[in-house]
Amino acid sequence: MTHLSVNVNKVATLRNTRPLGIPSVLRAAELCLNAGAHGITVHPRPDQRHIRPADVYELSNLLKTCYPLAEFNIEGNPFHHYVHYARELRPAQCTLVPDEVESRTSDHGFDLTPETMRKLEPIISELKGYGCRVSLFMDPDPDAVGRAKEIGADRIELYTEPYAASFARDDPSAPDAYARTARRAAELGLGVNAGHDLSLVNLSDFLRNVPGVLEVSIGHALIADALEFGLTETTRNYLSACTNR
Repeated sequence: MTHLSVNVNKVATLRNTRPLGIPSVLRAAELCLNAGAHGITVHPRPDQRHIRPADVYELSNLLKTCYPLAEFNIEGNPFHHYVHYARELRPAQCTLVPDEVESRTSDHGFDLTPETMRKLEPIISELKGYGCRVSLFMDPDPDAVGRAKEIGADRIELYTEPYAASFARDDPSAPDAYARTARRAAELGLGVNAGHDLSLVNLSDFLRNVPGVLEVSIGHALIADALEFGLTETTRNYLSACTNR
């Protein structure tokens, strides 16, 4: 079964618009986990426009004390005030993303040039030394997977916005590059995650066509659907999409 990690960034975005502390990021995480989600994802950024440092620490404590089987996934650019979270909190997974400080959202995977590999390799080694699984945010490119393996990554997370856009255009080839990349990752012993613009509309199709996806991290669409169905029911709907494909 593909695991579902709920990204709660958008809950924090709404909360941050007024100084009232509502909606509660912690309560949102509890609702998702109680509904069966396998983990919680956050992506703290230096400008703190959504998840704030206090949220990261409070969510870590929540999972460790109340949901010990759930995984905490902290995403971020490893060069932007990120590694200290792993050092102090020891999350189950660190997902490294090459977004710039001014980026509105993650919009591409790592280009693993020799220089980037040289910079990432010691960071990956450090994170693994803290007991964290390390996943690299990657575009669907079978030829690049070997470089992720070479520098010590445990998994790759496939950047799925291009898939979602192609699916919306009824392009039957939408999953092809992702399937080839996932198969190559499996050959090399790398796990495969996926995330970005996955939704109830396209998730089952993606998982049906891309083999061996271990985890999807979904936030924007899931939180949007929660406005209609409620957070508990929406989480269950996404879990169903992860299994019925």
